[in-house]
Amino acid sequence: MIAEVMADAGTRMDRAVEAAKDDFATVRTGRANPQMFQKILVDYYGTPTPLAQLASLNNAEARTLVVTPYDKTALKGIEQAIRDMPNLGANPTNDGNLIRVTLPELTQERRKEYVKIVRTKGEDAKVHVRGIRRKAKDDLDALKSDIGEDEIARADKELDSLTRAHVDAIDEALKRKEAELLEV
Repeated sequence: MIAEVMADAGTRMDRAVEAAKDDFATVRTGRANPQMFQKILVDYYGTPTPLAQLASLNNAEARTLVVTPYDKTALKGIEQAIRDMPNLGANPTNDGNLIRVTLPELTQERRKEYVKIVRTKGEDAKVHVRGIRRKAKDDLDALKSDIGEDEIARADKELDSLTRAHVDAIDEALKRKEAELLEV
């Protein structure tokens, strides 16, 4: 019983750390990166559809990304979705076959804004990990009547160390992303 609760908590925390890293990748640095566009949803025939399902994304140059839609009728929707994307500051150009997205040069002020955004995303991820810990702790407390208090106390310590390890992993990813953002 305890092992199942711990395994479930560990798996869910691992997913939370991976989600945080994916979230960090969507914040742009000085170069164009197709991962920045992973979370863009395009209105495709009335259905919000991820951009990656509608088009291929390729780096043409350091700050230019080429979006080639599989269906040319989606060009306008893709262009609008990229234009509406917050924190990007890019103005896509549509030539009728593909879309070129040239990212503006990052100023020091803009870099600091991005660092704040990344820190907020990191804090949200840590809150999520702590929420998983709280749920696992509640599940362990529910087992108190069936299992001895010593076993529960040991499991609590193990859960705390598991939580600490995952929070540290998020902090490490956050530190790497901040360094990447502030690199000129």
